[in-house]
Amino acid sequence: MHRPAARTLPLLALVAALVSTGAAAPPPAPPAPAKVPVAAGYGGAVASVDADASAAGIAVLRSGGNAVDAAVATAAALGVTEPYSAGIGGGGYFVYYDARSRRVHTIDGRETAPATATAALFQENGAPIPFAEGQTSGLGVGVPGTPATWKSALDDWGTRPLRHLLKPAEKLARDGFTVDATFRAQTELNEARFKDFPDTSKLFLPGGALPVVGSTFKNPDLAATYAELARKGTGALYRGPIAEDIVRAVRTPPVDPAATRKVRPGDLTTRDLRAYATKRQDPTRVGYRGLDVYGMAPSSSGGTTVGEALNILERTDLSKLSEVQYLHHFIEASRISFADRGRWVGDPAAEDVPTRELLSQRFADSRACLIRPDRTLTSPLAPGDPRHPAPCATTGQAAPTTYEGENTTHLTVADRWGNVVSYTLTIESTGGSAITVPGRGFLLNNELTDFSFAPAAPGVPDPNLPGPGKRPRSSMSPTIVLEHGRPVLAVGSPGGATIITTVLQTLTGHLDRGLPLVDAIAAPRASQRNQATTELEPALWDSPLRAELEALGQRFRQNPEIGAATGVQRLPDGRWLAAAETTRRGGGSAMVVHPHGRL
Repeated sequence: MHRPAARTLPLLALVAALVSTGAAAPPPAPPAPAKVPVAAGYGGAVASVDADASAAGIAVLRSGGNAVDAAVATAAALGVTEPYSAGIGGGGYFVYYDARSRRVHTIDGRETAPATATAALFQENGAPIPFAEGQTSGLGVGVPGTPATWKSALDDWGTRPLRHLLKPAEKLARDGFTVDATFRAQTELNEARFKDFPDTSKLFLPGGALPVVGSTFKNPDLAATYAELARKGTGALYRGPIAEDIVRAVRTPPVDPAATRKVRPGDLTTRDLRAYATKRQDPTRVGYRGLDVYGMAPSSSGGTTVGEALNILERTDLSKLSEVQYLHHFIEASRISFADRGRWVGDPAAEDVPTRELLSQRFADSRACLIRPDRTLTSPLAPGDPRHPAPCATTGQAAPTTYEGENTTHLTVADRWGNVVSYTLTIESTGGSAITVPGRGFLLNNELTDFSFAPAAPGVPDPNLPGPGKRPRSSMSPTIVLEHGRPVLAVGSPGGATIITTVLQTLTGHLDRGLPLVDAIAAPRASQRNQATTELEPALWDSPLRAELEALGQRFRQNPEIGAATGVQRLPDGRWLAAAETTRRGGGSAMVVHPHGRL
């Protein structure tokens, strides 16, 4: 198995002391292990895209913390090493399985629009503004939800104080991490945007140049911000000096006077930050192959869309299909569920979302009969009516799937007691809004660009238009699978709207096709989102399977990389298996507390 080169891990041995005692001067760390995509053992497991972050989580588990504690520590470290994907300037969705009660809980930590937002937030003179002007602007910034998510999770289920869990990330930001090829490439992708903001340029383009692979990247401002949150609590981001700095950066974006880019201000206020609250809500649940699959309910569309697609596939034995027919059925189920997502899913606080009906087997069966083994459906496909399902029927007018940024991160954690966390967090586009809060060391999200700038199709109801305090629809799909009330596996991925298809393909690859979890994650991906063409990674594009699928009417375009999944799995012998990418984003990092035996 390919094992990507490691980012050095200065934290692995010393973090346990920090999170358990808060010691200021721990002994030097021993040489760090390599970054590997799969590990199995006892005592708990962590999988993320980054080895430093996984090490922070493992150290918390080793010191006696539980899965929630470890998830927060891992997420905080990702805010340092994956700053273009996640951080305290963004939001996310937290799914938690409690081993004692055998129940799954969720936290909606999605960003919210300002109280002044209207459906015309991204319009000028009645027409949508260019996407780039929403992406790099104060206009696209929503109230961050990540710090509040950490507080909600720790208050309800954690065992360690936040001030201890932030210490590993604070140290990592202060002392630095080793730049890898992925970090440099993501910086290069954003170089032109970053140069237009002096604070962002100073931090991420030191000396005006791209960071060098192998060099040490430090973020002392973020270290100080983490230290302030550790002292004062996460509320310090929502009121007081940090909140005022965020609002100032949004309302008067700190742009280089020499820049020619049009950077629109936003209308975020300190009142919007003070009013922010996470939402505790029931997870989505569907039965699949005798298992219970739990996901995130709206405002995320992940749980409803993955769940509907699984229900559509439930009546077909995917294990007995040829590879071509398996992919064909997977693509068509994705196409159908995305058609229904676009029509029906938005923020339930502002829209009438038929979540229960979308997840009914009756509705799925009425849609599944559209799939034919010898021909392909045409996109954009019209939605069905989940409240009044009719066999093979569509209703209303078809609408295309709107754009959703692709850079996010996902982590999965399990502990010795059997608790499990599946947590996806984001700042939206790679590099978010490109606005670094001056003196604070973190990028602000551009999450409001996940709203439709205008109705997806004229005359078609769109539940994802902006509104006051509204949460934009998301595709984040943190998922936990149970059997008889006990965890089987947990998975999730970044990737914008491709998250849904990545999680669906990983689940079916493992549960139906029998692939080991790490191989299901590594398998070449396809992504159909009710669009004229399906995206294929190069391994499928170059495969004979493409021609066979094209003979059925499928049409394709290339995407060099889709998603970057992680997962944990409970093995029959009681061990935990952690799995991550073998190559995507430079490979992921899977760790366990006590490695045992051979895979």
